Amino acid sequence: MAPYASDDSTTAGEVDEPRSGRRKAARYVVPVTVMGVAAATIGLVPALADSGDPDLPKITAQQLIEKIAKSDVQQLSGTVKISTDLGLPDLGGLESSLMSGAASPDGGGSSADPTAKLTELASGTHTLRVAADGPDKQKLSLLENAAEYSIVHNGKDVWAYDSKSNEVHHGTASESGKDQRPPATPKDFAEEALKAADDTTSVTVDGTAQVAGRDAYKLLIKPKQSGSTVGAITVAVDAKTGTPLKFTLTPASGGSAVVDAGFTQVDFAKPAASTFDFTPPKGAKVTEEKASEPKAPGKAEAREHAPKSLPKSEEDLGKGLDGMKTIGEGWNSIATFDTGGEGVPSGEAGGDLGGFVNSLGDKVTGKFGSGTVFSTRLVNALITDDGKVYVGLVTKDALVKAADAGK
Repeated sequence: MAPYASDDSTTAGEVDEPRSGRRKAARYVVPVTVMGVAAATIGLVPALADSGDPDLPKITAQQLIEKIAKSDVQQLSGTVKISTDLGLPDLGGLESSLMSGAASPDGGGSSADPTAKLTELASGTHTLRVAADGPDKQKLSLLENAAEYSIVHNGKDVWAYDSKSNEVHHGTASESGKDQRPPATPKDFAEEALKAADDTTSVTVDGTAQVAGRDAYKLLIKPKQSGSTVGAITVAVDAKTGTPLKFTLTPASGGSAVVDAGFTQVDFAKPAASTFDFTPPKGAKVTEEKASEPKAPGKAEAREHAPKSLPKSEEDLGKGLDGMKTIGEGWNSIATFDTGGEGVPSGEAGGDLGGFVNSLGDKVTGKFGSGTVFSTRLVNALITDDGKVYVGLVTKDALVKAADAGK
């Protein structure tokens, strides 16, 4: 099976040969330390708009993919603008409280903890300053109104500082490293898109552009199948270094981009060593990251506080997740599992919670029975009334069809 289906004059055999190159591309993330989801990034301002299409040598999609794979940029600094518009419902700040609680279950966490802070990248528009000097030195700064949040990785130390609260979170690279950060640069997003590409995907070169003052080729990635919520992905690739400079994901439903992330300024020179120095400011509260996993609540306590619509025990949910399987292929893949629960609370039994939850979704029926679909502009999830879950980058109709086929 060819890893990339290109509309250029590339044969299947030629495509199979660089399979290892694609895996290499997946390893060459431009390092900017620190939830590797996405989620990702930004509706770019006019400053990022193409300032003219440069005249570059012709290149095929396969050659451009190989160029990305061979790119080994270890040093850079720059500014990234990132916008994410998943179309999530407005929960009046409730989502922030939930994320903060998840990040510090004992209520004693730091506001500088990257686990909660960087979930802000999942919505809205943000400006980031990034710098990297090899795998052991990276810095990411999230610029806010009259405040700055920074994560600095230097050797074994990972420091996170929130200037607004004057709090510091300190951990080690093995505990607080790359896996704790969401995608934050165009290359992060491009890697994920290329790893997902297979023979259900069309990959072509769609002209050229200028991004952050640099000439770039535009790689266009599109599902061949119908039924996916993904319309197209465009990656602007630096013509000289092969580094992705801009990533844009547009939904099949049209409208603005779901994720739009790109450099507004980039420099491939080695950053000054002082860029990665950090000393906690005087008077700052420093929280040391715990080496052990947070203590889980007891079974009795979990049952006491769990809504009746959720699995009767944590073991039920665990069994459901262990039994997760994927149906379909390519962009139409759907993950499904059984929670062992009773689905979404509804009617009088659901009370106020049931009414609130149901207001966020759409009731659907089919051969499978009935359930509720929760939708964003990209990810949709169907929870049936008997506790089965179907989720994927597919339309509501595709989820109902999958649930019907599962009966």
